[in-house]
Amino acid sequence: MAVSISVVLLLVILAVIFLRTGGLKFSHALVCLLLGFYLAGTNIAPSINSGLTATADIVSSLRP
Repeated sequence: MAVSISVVLLLVILAVIFLRTGGLKFSHALVCLLLGFYLAGTNIAPSINSGLTATADIVSSLRP
């Protein structure tokens, strides 16, 4: 659960930065938001979740 909250927080921060700098219009952000909700309701959602979890595990295991 902590990984998904961190990813959501990071994406929200990036979206706010893009909205403020003009690189992302509100309509684009709304489309991305709706796409995320629709993807969460499909059969591919568990695959996306496991892929993000595996990526987070790999990144967390790396040592500088």
